[in-house]
Amino acid sequence: MVGVCNQCGLPTDLCVCETIAREQQKITVGIEKRKFGKKYTIIKGFKNEVNIDDIFRKLKSKFACGGTAKNGQVELQGDHKARIKTVLVDLGFPEETIEVQH
Repeated sequence: MVGVCNQCGLPTDLCVCETIAREQQKITVGIEKRKFGKKYTIIKGFKNEVNIDDIFRKLKSKFACGGTAKNGQVELQGDHKARIKTVLVDLGFPEETIEVQH
């Protein structure tokens, strides 16, 4: 038997909750300097409906770097702000909802 989504009531294979959540959130990307001058790319603004661990794994493999996903944000080792917007668009986030801080 097919499972049912708790939020929308549709079968899980037809559920659109995560797609709607991706379109309604505002994502900000910034760079943070930490110990020994190391740079980290910080991606904030993910809602609870979005699977942040899945996004984190895809970003980490795409940029071939380490990092962590905690407290509703993704931290990637290194400065990836030049390419992050196109990768997030490929993952299904609308381009107009992504803000890259300079």
